[in-house]
Amino acid sequence: MNRDELLGRISIDPNICFGKPCIKGHRIWVSLVLDFLASGWTVQEILRNYPGLQEADVLACIAYGAEMDRDRSVGLRIPADDSKLLHSSGQKPGLPLSDGRHEAHLMIKP
Repeated sequence: MNRDELLGRISIDPNICFGKPCIKGHRIWVSLVLDFLASGWTVQEILRNYPGLQEADVLACIAYGAEMDRDRSVGLRIPADDSKLLHSSGQKPGLPLSDGRHEAHLMIKP
């Protein structure tokens, strides 16, 4: 299943779930599924707890989250000793990357 097919499984309707992105045909928020995955649930655990869902629905939530991240970044807390931090581009923290993002793309030097 390609990205467009996966994203087609997500709906946003202002009259359903307050307009939050949901799995099409269900009132299950994309963010709920992503929270479950972030908490350590497996895809199989989600499917067992929500029998109406299919594996492609969970993958659609991940794909939607990836799409959202292309336009936004989450502020991450920088450790006190930031001398070992670099952007993935090799720049020092605080300098903008070519795509305009900042500390969301950090890595720790060995």
